[in-house]
Amino acid sequence: METPAVPQSAYQPVQRSWFQRNQLKLAPWLFLLPGILFFLIYVIWPIAQSFYISLYDWNGLGDIHEQGTYVGVQNYVELAGDRNFEISLWNNLKWLVLYLLAIPAGLFIALFLNQNVVGIRIYKSLFFFPFVISQVVVGLVFQWFYLPSNGLLDSMLGLVGLGPLNVLGDPDLATYGIIVAGLWPQTAYCMILYLTGLNAVDPEQVEAARLDGAKGTRMLWYVILPQLKPATFIAFVVTIIGALRSFDLISIMTNGGPFGSTRVLSFYVWEKSLSERGFQYGYASAIAVVLFLIMLVFIAYFLWSMYKEERAG
Repeated sequence: METPAVPQSAYQPVQRSWFQRNQLKLAPWLFLLPGILFFLIYVIWPIAQSFYISLYDWNGLGDIHEQGTYVGVQNYVELAGDRNFEISLWNNLKWLVLYLLAIPAGLFIALFLNQNVVGIRIYKSLFFFPFVISQVVVGLVFQWFYLPSNGLLDSMLGLVGLGPLNVLGDPDLATYGIIVAGLWPQTAYCMILYLTGLNAVDPEQVEAARLDGAKGTRMLWYVILPQLKPATFIAFVVTIIGALRSFDLISIMTNGGPFGSTRVLSFYVWEKSLSERGFQYGYASAIAVVLFLIMLVFIAYFLWSMYKEERAG
């Protein structure tokens, strides 16, 4: 005996909750949620606080509304006439321009190390070494290197008949001496990025370019570099951020001297907030806001450039 067929109208669709209907859309956001919360709490919230505190004259002690005085944009107006702020800003621009030398230097070292030659692992270890040591150690090493009369630099200059040179004691040379010290580990970092990028270069494109007669500079410019754009983007962003937030080398090597000539914005923030001459948290926050906006301009520009390239591609 056959079972009678159930009419189509008798079937009831399974009732599913809103979460069940949208779980494929929600899954990526649930995975990202912990990272987003950490970013909001430890990055966005402190940035917002810095903007808020910069509107007050506050020594950092007690409640800002009870111990502080609302001054609006007065802290920013004072920055415009602050000679120390001007020196710090110009020094940051020097860091920014000269620090970018780490990118081409890292690229050419990576191209050299991306070959099969005898002893290449030893060379890689030597070039990688500056990246793994502390910035404090780098600062101390270069302090000894620049020692007048007893340092290695003066010994090298003496070999060619040049007199002693007090790099860190000269207001005109000290900033450049610290930048050179910073370039040492930064070049190693860019080298690592490019070595990773070179491993992902398509060998078929390289071989096709060779068959077409491309070699040397033409091969590098038209075949290799276009495939290294992601590594170059990361190198630019990290190098710019490193140049603008430089603090540790200055603190170790000169402590802002001689005569305040090596100050940068991040060091000036520390001086105005946490040093014995500080406790001007509102003013220090205004400096930090200016530094943040400078970083934001550069990073936004590179992100926009990458976005346009991806859309065009």
